[in-house]
Amino acid sequence: MESNLIDVKRMSARVPSLMLASAAACLMIQAAPAQTGGNEDPNASSSALNIPDSFTLFGKRDPNVRKATALVNGEVITETDVDQRLALVVLANGGKVSDEERDRLKLQVLRNLIDETLQIQAAASKDIKISKPELDENFARVAANFRYTPENFAKYLAAQGSSDKSIKRQIEGEVAWNRLLRREVQPFVNVSEEEVRAVVDRLKAAKGTEEYKIGEIYLSATPETMEQVHKNGEQIMSQIRQGGSFQAYARQYSEASTAAVGGDLGWVRLAQLPEELGSAAQQLQVGQIVGPIAVPGGFSILFLSDKRQVLTADPRDAVLSLKQLAIDFPAGTTPADAQKRANAFGEALKSLNGCGAVSDLAARLGATVVENDIQARNLPPQLQSILLAMQVGEATPPFGSAAEGVRALILCGRDDPKDAAAPSFDQIMSQMEEERVNKRARTYLRDLRRDAVIDYN
Repeated sequence: MESNLIDVKRMSARVPSLMLASAAACLMIQAAPAQTGGNEDPNASSSALNIPDSFTLFGKRDPNVRKATALVNGEVITETDVDQRLALVVLANGGKVSDEERDRLKLQVLRNLIDETLQIQAAASKDIKISKPELDENFARVAANFRYTPENFAKYLAAQGSSDKSIKRQIEGEVAWNRLLRREVQPFVNVSEEEVRAVVDRLKAAKGTEEYKIGEIYLSATPETMEQVHKNGEQIMSQIRQGGSFQAYARQYSEASTAAVGGDLGWVRLAQLPEELGSAAQQLQVGQIVGPIAVPGGFSILFLSDKRQVLTADPRDAVLSLKQLAIDFPAGTTPADAQKRANAFGEALKSLNGCGAVSDLAARLGATVVENDIQARNLPPQLQSILLAMQVGEATPPFGSAAEGVRALILCGRDDPKDAAAPSFDQIMSQMEEERVNKRARTYLRDLRRDAVIDYN
């Protein structure tokens, strides 16, 4: 059933995940305008590098001039390459980036491009190369997810100061690196059946305890850089609190292996985290961030995106059958008049005798009625708690504004979720293998950096 409860909460569609774990490609479309005409619908891990303090980036220049910014084992990274990738990161943050933040982002983008180049070079040394047709196919898939044709997506990127070449380069780096890891690392990672069974036993023993879905941005620091890194962490916190994307900043700044997935640690119990992080996470409410937290080797910033009980049904997964009763106010309605009509609306709701009487009440009040089934977690948090405590046939208190009118939700039915199933043996083994591959991948990339010859211009 199509959702019409858009006055309750605007729902954003989830874009299917591609192999492209790109901050820009996944998030940039937040700023994309609707398209009309044509065939479209109208609607790397990063690590701190030793970049010299005296290195100055990007004076004003002719955008058609491709000036070398760095040479990585003889391969050129140009100023244009950096600017085009930076444009994607700025879009990921809603286009609102201060000059100071833009300068910091430029440095981080350059570091990411250097890592990306090293990854492509390492893959090529093992005869792993991504063909042009494969790159075009992946780019077309990204464009289709955002309801563009490849041609119009390329035009949009160019209009924003980026290019299809920049995204294709990022796709090439990620696909090539993943193939290299599958060939050179994954075959040598082993997880025993005893280890998996131990995890299964711990899960069963932990049933009913709370676990947290946490994101982390890890910033490494030495005793000499501790103060500056802490300051950088505070600046990142400030940008996120002002509306910046935690996932985008994690991809650009985090030096943990989870950077490629936006810092996502998955579902964890506090006991699994280092003591410093566990204590900080315990104080968080869903949607809050905390940091920078001093940890061995640097600082961490944590973001709590969700909370649940292990192997226990989450009430927010209940599917609620709702009727929305709404009255619109004439233009120019004052807050005082709106409050008066809302009070009268609330009094009328008290006489409501179940969902079957909603239509009659709507006719008397001159209200409109919309019906829909919706998962509780997709409603605003304040309505979640109210509705989950209600009995069938009851109505929420009136809510709204002088501009949007007043409305209420009537609960007509509820399908409660069953207890969550434990992950399978194979799922647990796969997750453990992936964690170990990521750890070795980080070491692999660190060694590539150490052996690289990098010249800065």
